Amino acid sequence: MTVTLSPIGSPSPALLADEPADLWTVPLPPLPVTGQRRTIARAIEVSGIGLHLGQQCRLEFRPAATGTGVVFRRRDQPDVAPIPALVRVAVDAERRTQLGSGSSALHTVEHVLAAVGALCLDDLEIVMDASEPPIMDGSAAPFLAALAEAGVVANGGRPDWLVLRRPLRVVDGDSVYEAEPSMDLSLDVRIAFPHPLIGEQEGVYHVTPALFARELAHARTFGFMHEVEALRASGLIQGASLDNAVVLDADGLRSGPLRWADEFVRHKALDCVGDLVLAGARVRAKIIAHRPSHRGTVAFVRELVRTAVRESAVYTVEDIMQVLPHRYPFLLVDRILEIEEGKRIVGLKNVTINEPFFQGHFPGHPIMPGVLIVEAMAQVGGMLLMRTIEDPGSKVVYFMSLDNIKFRRPVKPGDQIRFELEVLQLRGSICKMRGVGYVDGEVVAQADMAAMIRDR
Repeated sequence: MTVTLSPIGSPSPALLADEPADLWTVPLPPLPVTGQRRTIARAIEVSGIGLHLGQQCRLEFRPAATGTGVVFRRRDQPDVAPIPALVRVAVDAERRTQLGSGSSALHTVEHVLAAVGALCLDDLEIVMDASEPPIMDGSAAPFLAALAEAGVVANGGRPDWLVLRRPLRVVDGDSVYEAEPSMDLSLDVRIAFPHPLIGEQEGVYHVTPALFARELAHARTFGFMHEVEALRASGLIQGASLDNAVVLDADGLRSGPLRWADEFVRHKALDCVGDLVLAGARVRAKIIAHRPSHRGTVAFVRELVRTAVRESAVYTVEDIMQVLPHRYPFLLVDRILEIEEGKRIVGLKNVTINEPFFQGHFPGHPIMPGVLIVEAMAQVGGMLLMRTIEDPGSKVVYFMSLDNIKFRRPVKPGDQIRFELEVLQLRGSICKMRGVGYVDGEVVAQADMAAMIRDR
């Protein structure tokens, strides 16, 4: 892929692009399940000029072995060690996200990383023959399209998750970040610029690959004519043009029409997705970003890495309690290990002697009641169902029927039950599932069940 640049010219007469809504969507390939690490199926290359340094760059995405993480390599500097996309190597830089310093530094990596983060790629090599990736059209869409064309595949092992356990607030100059625990990554981005086409804008995004491809990927970087001379004098925006940025003067647009009226806040959200990749794990938090900047988001990620918990499980018990209404002593699921959206789920129940039901079932010969084994299985199934709706806090799962229940052996203190459930049929709010419980690889219980999602 290449881009052709044109110099800054006269204003465009059109304000909004007269294009169908689906033009601004990147088609995505089938994606592996949430609980698996991801890389790409084959190498793929893009090329173009860098935004700030103005150098031509050939960038190649390559598959990487499991556990590699996201790393950059310099083809033009073969003796330089790979640079990981981690916040510990990020440095403060004006108008961009920079990794490392000196001649081997990598500049303006945020749009590349936004595409990587949107697809939840855990292991990837990014090979460049210059200090700065190509700016392409100023958005992340060309990088996302290249990765989608390369294909996304499971890479073995489980991904790392960075899970927020308590509220977090970070202030960096005018940038303020507030975050709280969440099952997934959501962004509430708020910006304010004294310009008639921007003003105050806010966007709220539940970040998934599909949403990013549809709502954020094509949002372009933007800048103002009155800043051009000073920025270029300081060595920045040497490769900027009307083809790779939204450019505004005092009255309106100098560049072509906007893709959305709120393209500005969408691009700021795109930048946040890219900078969050520097956490080195998939982030799960609800983040409100007031006037975000690259420097501010990097500062926020540093604090997030310091305070959040790194997990390899999909959901821990704290996350489960955000979805299921059950509480002690009736919450019977301790961890969710795997989820294949709308198809399959795997969960764990650790059985201890401290379970309250062992006081009466039976003293001197403790055995977990069969009805509670089935209830624990149903709660795992409830987690799978609640993942299919946008607002699980407003819903509850009621089980409608149980069939073909069989108990194969007793469950005792010290056992760990692994529940595996698969969806047999899903129509609207009603789901039929088949579940099996295992202890040490041996079946202890199985059942077919039907459930319905209802308002609380």
